[in-house]
Amino acid sequence: MIYLLRHGDAEPESGEGDAARRLTAKGEAQAAAAGRALAALDLTIDTCLASPRVRARDTAELACHALGIKPEIVDSIGYGEYDTIDLAAGRGDLLIVGHEPVLSMEVARLTGARIKMKKGGIAILEPGMLRALLRPAELAAIAAG
Repeated sequence: MIYLLRHGDAEPESGEGDAARRLTAKGEAQAAAAGRALAALDLTIDTCLASPRVRARDTAELACHALGIKPEIVDSIGYGEYDTIDLAAGRGDLLIVGHEPVLSMEVARLTGARIKMKKGGIAILEPGMLRALLRPAELAAIAAG
C-alpha cells in the first residue's frame, strides 16, 4: 500500500521563501490527526518519506509520532522529481508526505483517478487502484474515535 499525505495548512510565504513556510496551528492539528487516524485504522506503515520543505517535514514528524516511525527526508519529494513506485520499492507499506500538484498527478498516473488533495488529506493506493481519499475532517473524526 502507498499512502500519500499532503502537508497541513501552512503560513503564507514570507521573505524566507516557500521552502521555509511553517505549519499553522490548524496545519499542526491536521498532521497529528492524520497520524492518529492511520493508527486508529490499524494500518501498517513501514516507512515514511517526506519533502524537506518545512511544512511537509513537520507534517511528517507529527503524523509519524502516532505511528511510531521516524520520517526520512528525501530532497526529490520537495521538488516533484520522483516516481512513487521507485520510492516504494523494497520499503514495505509507504507513506509519502509532499505537495500539490504532484501528489494528485501521481494518483492520476498510478490509478487513473482525477483528484485534488486537500491540505492534510490522505490518498490510499494499491497497484492500479485508489482505495480511499480522506479529507482532513474525515481524518479528524477517525482520530477522535
